[in-house]
Amino acid sequence: MSILLHILTNNVVPLSAMIAAGVIMQRAFSLDIRTLSKLNFYIFSPAIMFRMLCETEISAAMFGKIVLFGLAFMAVQYAVSDLVCRVRGAPPGRRAALRNSVMFYNSANYGIPLNQLVFAGNPYTLSVQVLISMIQSLVPHTYGVYAVNAHKATLREIGRVVLTLPVIYVIPAALAMRAFAVPIPPVLEAPIGYLADAFIGTALLTLGVQLGSMSWRIGRAMAADVGLSALLRLAAGPAIAWGLTLLMGFDGLTAAALIVSSATPTSLNSVLLAVEFDNEKEFASQAVFFSTLLSVFTVTIVIALVT
Repeated sequence: MSILLHILTNNVVPLSAMIAAGVIMQRAFSLDIRTLSKLNFYIFSPAIMFRMLCETEISAAMFGKIVLFGLAFMAVQYAVSDLVCRVRGAPPGRRAALRNSVMFYNSANYGIPLNQLVFAGNPYTLSVQVLISMIQSLVPHTYGVYAVNAHKATLREIGRVVLTLPVIYVIPAALAMRAFAVPIPPVLEAPIGYLADAFIGTALLTLGVQLGSMSWRIGRAMAADVGLSALLRLAAGPAIAWGLTLLMGFDGLTAAALIVSSATPTSLNSVLLAVEFDNEKEFASQAVFFSTLLSVFTVTIVIALVT
């Protein structure tokens, strides 16, 4: 019990405090969630992803293996959540929103600070987390945009939207610079650093603002889907990740970092996508809220089991 309490107070509560601050700000001042959404999508997220990918230190072989793990993990979660949706007869919009709420998890604005707290700032485990964050940033900005629009827009229209998102250019640019040992130009280093440093706090506050702007009462029609989303994200997610680490031969700190990352709650990206493209905003918000609330306990248990 003392270990669980230590993890709760030192790893989970600090993140929850930032989210709570966003809730209070929203209740007091009614902030504009769409503006915060655009800041995260177009400014802060690309900046931190660019800097982390340029600075991370990990071998090429392990790089590829972790990327493969991340893609395989999302594929399994997609299959499981889609099967559940089809069994329940969910309409296309809800099906896309539920899949996104399970596949996309808070690997950056929740996972990165959690990784630093759990593994005491270990640069290797942080590198693992950065690679997972890269995948979790790229896929929502490509497939995620397609998923929430596929039932109401043409492929050409969706492609036009995807091409406006900076993260799809930032990631290959950062990987190319890293591969050829090209440093960040001095004139850009400070601005990118300022924006990257602003990401974690802004993202956690944005999550709090979104949670504070919605009703915390969930209707019966939505309750089952929100519950299933939380179950698949917080319980099935770490179990699937554990199985994949065994199957792919990960062990030690690498396996622990991957499993802890997989235990984080539903990503703010699922809400940002829902808000930005007007698809199941209420469900996406409720899924984030309840998974974030429950993660206080589930993440604590996962950390205790793998560390």
